[in-house]
Amino acid sequence: LKEENAVLRSKINKLQILSETQADKMRKLEKKLEENKIKEEKETQDLEAMVQHVEQNLQLMTKRAVKAENSTAKLRQENALLQAELRSSKLENEALRVGQAGLAAAKQNAEVALQHLLQVTTSSRASIRQLVSGAESLQLVADLLKSIDRISEVSEDGQ
Repeated sequence: LKEENAVLRSKINKLQILSETQADKMRKLEKKLEENKIKEEKETQDLEAMVQHVEQNLQLMTKRAVKAENSTAKLRQENALLQAELRSSKLENEALRVGQAGLAAAKQNAEVALQHLLQVTTSSRASIRQLVSGAESLQLVADLLKSIDRISEVSEDGQ
């Protein structure tokens, strides 16, 4: 019985040691589980923050894409207007080339008219000079006549 008791006590000691070892393992595992939960929560929060950041970036990119599409549409309209204006300018340019022959004739007529005006101006200046010279001569004659009147008045008074 003693022997059996000793064996049982030995088994109990071993089982107690095993139980304590398992309890230590259990505490370590629980601690590790808690650390893993905390780590997992932090990772979840980080992932959520990253998802929000990605969503914000997507919204910004969507806004930029819409803006770019609007800008592209406006540029296409402006391009169409400029193309129409270019065609109109080409037609106008062609019309001007056709009218350039008439313009050359008009230019030649203007040149002839200019030459006539220059000749008239030159002869007018000569006539104006003659008129001024004649006016000066008339002024001299008038001054002489006044002098003669004075002389005759003085002579009559002095007699």
